[in-house]
Amino acid sequence: MTASGLGLRIERLPITHPDAARLVDEVQGEYVVRYGGQDESPVDPTEFLAPHGAFLVGYVDDVAVATAAWRWVETPDVVRRGPTVELKRMYVVAAWRNRGLARAMLAAVEADARAAGAASVVLETGLKQPEAMALYLSSGYREIAGFGHYADEPLSRAYAKEW
Repeated sequence: MTASGLGLRIERLPITHPDAARLVDEVQGEYVVRYGGQDESPVDPTEFLAPHGAFLVGYVDDVAVATAAWRWVETPDVVRRGPTVELKRMYVVAAWRNRGLARAMLAAVEADARAAGAASVVLETGLKQPEAMALYLSSGYREIAGFGHYADEPLSRAYAKEW
């Protein structure tokens, strides 16, 4: 996959691939800075392998700079259509932000999930990530009631998009 105009090449890789693992470690470090701790929602690496999901890594000039992943989930009551996937690990390296890479990764992960048969996508982010909330709202997502691990967390915000 490529995102034209951005020089972004997107590859589907295991979450355990060295480039993917490095970026997951970076996003976890960012959660520590923003929230005081890592994301503790349960993640099984096999959930991001076909046919259970996908883990995408974005490269610019052969350097891994972004990630986005999806996994199948039980459709929350607030979603009007199933089957549903959960978006995870949306991340762009700080030095590469504000160039459209997050939007390109979001489009790629949505297209991948749709191709696998998803009718809707849900995600969770936090109040200390206003740029993420703005991206999702500007990309057709709507706020929904909390779900999953952070359902009752006051800093958590959940979003959904149906096709």
